[in-house]
Amino acid sequence: MKKRMKKTAALWLTVFLFSAFFCGCQGDPPPGNAGSGESVSDSSSVPVPSGPSQEQEPGQRDPKPVVLTPTAPGTEVIGNEAVSIDVSNKADGYMTVTYHGDNPKVKLQIKYVPDEETVYTYNLQAGQSDVFLFSRGDGEYQITVNENIEGNRYSQAFAGTCQVALKDQLTPFLYPNQYVKFTEDSQAVGESQKLVQSAGDDLEAIAAIYNYVIGNIQYDFDKAASVQSGYLPDIDETLNTKKGICFDYAALMTAMLRVQRIPTKLVVGYAGELYHAWISVYLDGVGWIDNIIYFDGKDWVRMDPTFAASGGGASEYVGDGSNYHDLYYY
Repeated sequence: MKKRMKKTAALWLTVFLFSAFFCGCQGDPPPGNAGSGESVSDSSSVPVPSGPSQEQEPGQRDPKPVVLTPTAPGTEVIGNEAVSIDVSNKADGYMTVTYHGDNPKVKLQIKYVPDEETVYTYNLQAGQSDVFLFSRGDGEYQITVNENIEGNRYSQAFAGTCQVALKDQLTPFLYPNQYVKFTEDSQAVGESQKLVQSAGDDLEAIAAIYNYVIGNIQYDFDKAASVQSGYLPDIDETLNTKKGICFDYAALMTAMLRVQRIPTKLVVGYAGELYHAWISVYLDGVGWIDNIIYFDGKDWVRMDPTFAASGGGASEYVGDGSNYHDLYYY
């Protein structure tokens, strides 16, 4: 077991969050060529982590990516003339939201009622449908849409509730969403298959994807200095330009892991007093690895891939996980 663990090499993703965008804003949390993946839209057959398939040799895992495609069948919709919120697939952990108005500044807020302090805030664009997760699990969610009046003042355009009972607690973290957007045609999907071709298990697949990201993506300091609040990553642009900011690193890695059937959370929270993002993964037979993922031969530790890629040190952010506090899951 230890031998397998050592191969994982620096798997934990904690990334610096800078001012002016999701990585360091003081207000809202973050708003926002052919692949070879298998597209799955029927949620009744959603693949979950499992051992080698019958076609695979023992000690191997199937590298073929599986892309879950969100749908909006319209069988259960809430909203009004301003917004349509399709919650038909709430049991699979997501909803599709379409804003019909023409206000250029619109906020979607999702509150998980059992935890009154946790409110997710997103930007909506007129005429565009986006996917959002019910990422806190079973329970009641309050959903509001607010339109800008002027400055920082907003008026409520819609308010409603949705009761969620998930078929599987892992499924939401296999789907794409507004922050981690991909399709079966995304270049990153096909690249994930190449990277994990020789992986014997999910740990080795995670290591291969992690090592690729930190070894090939350079930190874009110019972009970090100019990025605006509400920025959404483009995983294929990151892959092609070979550079990005912390949000780009996290989104690219999360997308690659999800299409490899590894449930993955992009987590936002605090490391000490710093606003950070990191990744949690689910391993079959182990469960969620939320705090520590890299095994150094003695202990599991964290590592920041942004620091690793830029040549910086990460010792300040490596520890037993006690100073990390989760706030949001995407």
